[in-house]
Amino acid sequence: MAQEHIAPFGSWRSPLSADGVASGSTRLGSVTVAGEDVYWAELRPAESGRVVVVRRTADGRTTDITPPPFNARTRVHEYGGGAFVVSGGAVVFSNFADQRLYRADGTAAPEPITPEAELRYADAVPNPARGRLICVREDHRIHEREAVNTIVGVSLGGRDEGRVLVSGNDFYASPRLSPDGAHLAWLAWNHPNMPWDGTELWVAELDESGSVAHAERVAGGIDESIFQPEWSPNGALYFVSDRTGWWNLYRRRGGRIEPLCPMAAEFGVPHWVFGEPTYAFGRADRLLCAYSQAGSSHLAVLDANTGRLKEIATPYSSIGSVRAAPGRVVFIGASATEPAAVVQLDLATSAIEVLRRSIDHPVDPDYISKPEAIAFPTERGRTTHGFFYPPRNRDYRAPPDENPPLLVMSHGGPTSATSTAFRSAVQYWTSRGIAVLDVNYGGSTGFGREYRQRLDGEWGVVDVDDCVNGARYLAERGDVDASRLAITGGSAGGYTTLCALTFRDVFRAGASYYGVSDLVALAKDTHKFESRYLDRLIGPYPEQRDLYRARSPISFPDRISRPVIFFQGLEDEIVPPDQAERMIEALRAKGVPVAYLTFEGEQHGFRRAENIKRALEAELYFYSRVFGFELADDVESVPIENLAV
Repeated sequence: MAQEHIAPFGSWRSPLSADGVASGSTRLGSVTVAGEDVYWAELRPAESGRVVVVRRTADGRTTDITPPPFNARTRVHEYGGGAFVVSGGAVVFSNFADQRLYRADGTAAPEPITPEAELRYADAVPNPARGRLICVREDHRIHEREAVNTIVGVSLGGRDEGRVLVSGNDFYASPRLSPDGAHLAWLAWNHPNMPWDGTELWVAELDESGSVAHAERVAGGIDESIFQPEWSPNGALYFVSDRTGWWNLYRRRGGRIEPLCPMAAEFGVPHWVFGEPTYAFGRADRLLCAYSQAGSSHLAVLDANTGRLKEIATPYSSIGSVRAAPGRVVFIGASATEPAAVVQLDLATSAIEVLRRSIDHPVDPDYISKPEAIAFPTERGRTTHGFFYPPRNRDYRAPPDENPPLLVMSHGGPTSATSTAFRSAVQYWTSRGIAVLDVNYGGSTGFGREYRQRLDGEWGVVDVDDCVNGARYLAERGDVDASRLAITGGSAGGYTTLCALTFRDVFRAGASYYGVSDLVALAKDTHKFESRYLDRLIGPYPEQRDLYRARSPISFPDRISRPVIFFQGLEDEIVPPDQAERMIEALRAKGVPVAYLTFEGEQHGFRRAENIKRALEAELYFYSRVFGFELADDVESVPIENLAV
């Protein structure tokens, strides 16, 4: 048995290296089943963040379908998803570099099927009777106006930019063809709504020419969010709606809409990306579905005729990208101790087969901190949720009179959520003796529409209060050191981080990853998908310009006295580098300790292993200098301006 060492929190040596976190973890998504074959997408940090479409055949062979340098990633809505579809035994995918659609069969070099143009494609469905795909297209050819989104039919036989089938709305998603090819369903919504605020579900006939006819809105509106329309094998239309306050399943048949299993649970997720289904058909009236309650996922079988929901026991607490095939269900599953994996479950025996793990070398359980689900009081008599990870490392314990530093994590979105899924980036901190609180602040998903709407008009207030109160709760409980509280977050989480450091005096340091500092600049200079997002989170602009300024950390640099480190991709079009650089200049002039790391070739979120590693080690180094603990790791130093030696 190894000898246990006594050492201060933060100074523990861990087997989870930054290099291992960065290059050893593959991001999995977009599971697809075609016959006996299973396909999925892998984002590989070790290949400069390239996304590869992978196929696994029934005999267990795994093949990369998209060879280098192809990168199967679409930029529709900037966040992408739904970048490939299987059609006629081949894969059609969007290539990141030029956003053209390519056809690949795994044996020859992929061939383009769309022309060179400023066009982007996503979320395709095959229309084999007409030799085409039906998909969402985003047209950027006229630079003087907003991009134009439509639903188009793209011929598989030539370099076709697509024939417009549906137009007139600001956004589209989920074009879905009925089994007989006679009807098309889709989602549409308009500014200022985001898809989790209000969407419309439309159905139309396809006439002899393949055009849309007799379109009818069948559900949804400005205050009802519809998610994932799907046709059953017998031609009934299913979808998820939050009309009761929870994303529940519904069926439309005979012109009537009927709820299938009303319950206080979420069968949908926020539509940030395309192509991440939460349910699929085992047969015409039998659904395999994932739902979330209290931040934890469940897999179940739903009988659509009786409404009976029967849970399928699995070891996973986070489940998504659900697909079905005869006798089996395939999904991406993860738990507090099991990293994400593509999983196949036999419905007759409940036997689980892991098809692909996101981490090739499992972490020893003795170094894994298991999350505690906590609910703590916050402002206005409300309760907020989060997951607390105490330090854990079998080789170390701290001196008896010491409590650990706490790193509060504020997730992005902000309309998103954190879960108990294993994340090596969390364990990187806890195995070194730094506690973590991952907060599902008000505005997060997974807790119903009312919880999600807590952030309406209150971004920069409710999220900040919840992060602050979570840290205070753990400090008062005696779990962490109240004098060593830090906060970190990316994108919207970076904004929450900067607001917490500007408008509150609880955290002693912070790290902003491509975070927002100037709401006015964000409202005036961001991409189409989010260009009116702030109307609901803050208020309409420019009518409430003063409120935008009052909620912007850049307006009050004199209020920040705590050290901050900034990380920024130089090709970020969602939160441009200027957002960080103006903040840094203000802190530099005031004499506040500040550090700034930039990364060439990175957009909104880091995908390259070397950059993920550098950022993680730099953040650790930064806290070691601020909180005064020695590092066990030999990491590259970071220039920190204005920090007294």
